[in-house]
Amino acid sequence: MFQSDYLFTSESVAEGHPDKVCDRISDAVVDTFLAADPQARVACETLATTNRIVLAGEVRGPSSITPATLEEAARDAVKAIGYEQDGFHHANCQVDVLLHSQSSDIAMGVDAAGNKDEGAGDQGIMFGYAVDETPELMPAPITYAHRILQDMAAARHSGARPEFGPDAKSQVTLRYENGRPVGATSVVVSTQHAESASQADIRRLVRPFVEAVLPEGWMPPEDEFYVNPTGRFVIGGPDGDCGLTGRKIIVDTYGGAAPHGGGAFSGKDPTKVDRSAAYAARYLAKNVVAAGLAERCLIQVSYAIGVSKPLSVYVETSGTGKLPEAAISAALQDLMDLSPRGIREHLSLNRPIYARTSSYGHFGRTPEADGGFSWERCDLVDSLKKLLP
Repeated sequence: MFQSDYLFTSESVAEGHPDKVCDRISDAVVDTFLAADPQARVACETLATTNRIVLAGEVRGPSSITPATLEEAARDAVKAIGYEQDGFHHANCQVDVLLHSQSSDIAMGVDAAGNKDEGAGDQGIMFGYAVDETPELMPAPITYAHRILQDMAAARHSGARPEFGPDAKSQVTLRYENGRPVGATSVVVSTQHAESASQADIRRLVRPFVEAVLPEGWMPPEDEFYVNPTGRFVIGGPDGDCGLTGRKIIVDTYGGAAPHGGGAFSGKDPTKVDRSAAYAARYLAKNVVAAGLAERCLIQVSYAIGVSKPLSVYVETSGTGKLPEAAISAALQDLMDLSPRGIREHLSLNRPIYARTSSYGHFGRTPEADGGFSWERCDLVDSLKKLLP
């Protein structure tokens, strides 16, 4: 059973955080390949530091995608984030493309052949989670932490807040009573800023973004509202701290409110179950909660490399379920083929839809007309409701 009265904290980081810059570039590489060939294979890692970007990993795709193509995609990603600084500039940074062909040994295990279906791209465990704390069926702390930074980034991009830089972090601590969030006990926001802006200026500019996101009456005490607590944040992004793909997996998922299998998402095409099965697990958990079968739902799936069927499908509703968890698990497996191919086809994942996932969370987003965030659909609700007594 869950503890009923407690404090819980989640953090988010902005699109200009050095690790998120790398996630964005890696997913831009995925999108570049999938736009040219929906069956392309990509496992791209990115490193970013002062005026340098390094791409490494394995790919299989059309020869029309050259190192120059990928260098351009990396520069475009950095430009879209907004980096035009002396220590990190989309036009001036060095880009090294060190991607090579996918291992034939891995390809043999993953590819479909004869009577063999497409296998999982690796072994591993993946989790999905949903809870009725917010309209998005996401934990409230991570939802609010994301929104603060999203709104600040929108104001920066529009020119309304030129004082803000691309790099930023947020952290929200909520108080829970009887298992429900009732208020914020502390909020931390650190944002890169213009040289001319003082700490007092940034505190004044950040406050309305926090007040607009938190429900009315939820602002923490003044001495628990921390803005740029170090006092200065002018040097940021990869110039201030080296970035790597896949280092913000808790930011990407549920803010620590649910387990994580350990695999990162960005830079991987959807044959990689680290990504696609985590999306499927979120999709199923969200539909369970949206259908009213439980107030919260955690799903774990597991795979072996080269094997198409999942090895296990675990469902946990923490005492809030209206049906036995085994019955929910069986119903979900009837409604969705959880093989790698089944997941990709059900959620239409072989599309260039991944760069947009690289910041502000892969979950709790709005499904888009071109198939983006398809795992946030609630199209299984009617079928699941039929299971209710």
